[in-house]
Amino acid sequence: MQKYKWLFVGGALGLVTWGLVQSSSMDAFVASLDERSGTAYRQVDPLEGFHMTTSTSTSPISGEQLMERIRAEADTYKEAPIDAKVDRVWKAIPGLNGVEVDIEQTFNQARGKDVSGGIPLVFKPIPPAVTLKDLGPHPVYKGNPNKPMASLMINVAWGNEFIEPMLDVLEKEDVKATFFFDGSWLSKNIDVAKLIQKKGHELSNHAYSHKDMSKLGREETVKEISRTQELLKEQLGVDNVLFAPPSGDFSDLTVKVAFEMNLQTILWTLDTVDWQKPSSDSIVRKIGSRVEPGSLILMHPTASSSGALSGMIQEIKRKGLVLGTVSELISPERIPKVERNINF
Repeated sequence: MQKYKWLFVGGALGLVTWGLVQSSSMDAFVASLDERSGTAYRQVDPLEGFHMTTSTSTSPISGEQLMERIRAEADTYKEAPIDAKVDRVWKAIPGLNGVEVDIEQTFNQARGKDVSGGIPLVFKPIPPAVTLKDLGPHPVYKGNPNKPMASLMINVAWGNEFIEPMLDVLEKEDVKATFFFDGSWLSKNIDVAKLIQKKGHELSNHAYSHKDMSKLGREETVKEISRTQELLKEQLGVDNVLFAPPSGDFSDLTVKVAFEMNLQTILWTLDTVDWQKPSSDSIVRKIGSRVEPGSLILMHPTASSSGALSGMIQEIKRKGLVLGTVSELISPERIPKVERNINF
């Protein structure tokens, strides 16, 4: 009986060896096993042998099916643009891009690939029909309320003591702010301005000598704005597009002259009133309770705002808002969303 047992084992091994030899390649032999057993194999390093996995492949999707699916779902993700407008209270409110699925790009990116886990969507903006410039000379006090962003505007006309500590906080929190420079300060502090610029912040115009702009005629208004404009360009290479009037004081003429110089006049939504030396904690509470999408937050390089800056940023982020420069806030660009897929 033992003899017949060994003959049986030997015969089985012989059949396996014969199958390997007769196959034109190892791949063909594996394929033959696959056909007969309905089990998928993948060939790996010879030292590892063969690993068996359950087949999860699906039938290929035709280009026509893919396009049909994308078109069917595209309208679900479409959001209409919002035009810029002049509000009775807040004056110029920036517009906001709409968004829609770029059907051709989505199709080209997904074609020929495994889409069993979903089709990655490619989006394109839909510009608003009316932009800020279309509104004419109006000041901006806040961004579009449908854009979950706020901005820190730091007006600099005196003192340097707290600038570097504030820059350190902004860098630690990965936040970019917009600094509006008084020209007479800037002319004496180019190195400080260059440091601010090096940190990636936006540099803008705060007139030249901190006068009440509402009391100035056209010639003096042009002079106050253009002198700082020239400093920004010649000393820092900045093509400035924003103007913040000193003390928030302006007239229709001020805004008109700025508009003619291709500058958007910027005011604020929330004021830290840090020149009155409030406690840093009170500033944090104030901003935390009032900040909302579109808020422009005014401060200066003072002890109060320097001490409050980190807490302010944390409160703003806690409310789900992104912090950007003033130019980013008033632009029609949407904040990018997490990648979305169409499930097939």
